[in-house]
Amino acid sequence: MVRRSGCDTMRRMRNKLTYGVLLVALATSACGADNREWMKLDSTYTTAEFRRDFQECTVKGKLDDDCMKARGWVAVTPPKGEQKKEDPLSMPAGRSPRR
Repeated sequence: MVRRSGCDTMRRMRNKLTYGVLLVALATSACGADNREWMKLDSTYTTAEFRRDFQECTVKGKLDDDCMKARGWVAVTPPKGEQKKEDPLSMPAGRSPRR
């Protein structure tokens, strides 16, 4: 049986913690991708055309909306950061209509 010193144990724990933090950071960075759906309203298109335009409009990992719109693409789903507008006629959550 080999006894390890306290320093070896601490070093191993620190390495495991470092690798764990890096793994979590890598996993969360993959979730930041732009998952919006795009389409052209006035013409037919192929998947290859979309992929080409998407790649050419992506600069430093970020999609340029104006570039896609200039090529005739329309975002079907809003970006994640864009808040939905409140419907002025909707009832507040938890309220039921009076009878």
